[in-house]
Amino acid sequence: MSALTPKVDTAVRYGERLAGRTTWRVGGPADLFYVPPTVTALAAFLSAHRDSPLLWLGLGSNTLVRDGGFRGAVLVTAGGLGDLGIVGATVRAEAGVPLAKLARFCAQSGYAGLEFLAGIPGTVGGALAMNAGAGGHEIWEYVAAVETIDRHGQIDRRTRADFDIAYRRAISPREEWFVSASFALPAAEPEVGMARIREHLAIRNCTQPMHTANAGSVFRNPPGDHAGRLIEAAGLKGLREGGAMVSPRHANFIINDGTACAADIECLIGRVQALVQERTGIVLSPEVKIVGEVG
Repeated sequence: MSALTPKVDTAVRYGERLAGRTTWRVGGPADLFYVPPTVTALAAFLSAHRDSPLLWLGLGSNTLVRDGGFRGAVLVTAGGLGDLGIVGATVRAEAGVPLAKLARFCAQSGYAGLEFLAGIPGTVGGALAMNAGAGGHEIWEYVAAVETIDRHGQIDRRTRADFDIAYRRAISPREEWFVSASFALPAAEPEVGMARIREHLAIRNCTQPMHTANAGSVFRNPPGDHAGRLIEAAGLKGLREGGAMVSPRHANFIINDGTACAADIECLIGRVQALVQERTGIVLSPEVKIVGEVG
């Protein structure tokens, strides 16, 4: 198990601390914590907890949970909703499938297109919600259909046309969450796909702070520019707040040196925004989701 992969189980738990469930390794307790083993179990849980605020986690990347924790139900898809296979002419993956696993499965099965997902530390559900991308590609380019679930546990099948798809977003006209996706992919020789995956991983290993406690890219890229370039140009690599630091390797990553709390990270995010705006005139928008109560 890598340093960035939180442990999961299928038990309903109360007061579960979320620091062990996020890749930043911070976060207070959840009122209710649940890893649904199947979509049917998830539907029953949602139907029984219609009034609870919900927080969805996959591998816990792209999310900052504050030190006071989350007042509601935290649903973790990773470790539960993990079905992955070939259905007809498509590859079908449930929401909890890690992106690295999906990329390898597709390549080894003779399908091309999703190799760029191999280095993204997330799951299918989160990638669909934020239209995850890398290397000039985004996941929704390859989506044939998705299955969603609403607060009543109702399952629906939808297509790309049902969503507002743009850079780092996939907005539904109603409150619902992704439980699976089917991908239409071109054929390719397995060795070609696996070589592409190795290339993507080599680039990430050289340019990003892999094997550190981080949540992925912190800020969205502004139009026509890159957040990392702006942060670096502002001289902020290595900037610290408590145990949180702007990565010396890639300025759009904030790493936890093992002593940070969520407040350190959130404060550093704010300082970076303010200093970049002061020095460049550009306002950076966070890509990470900040949730929960202040400790």
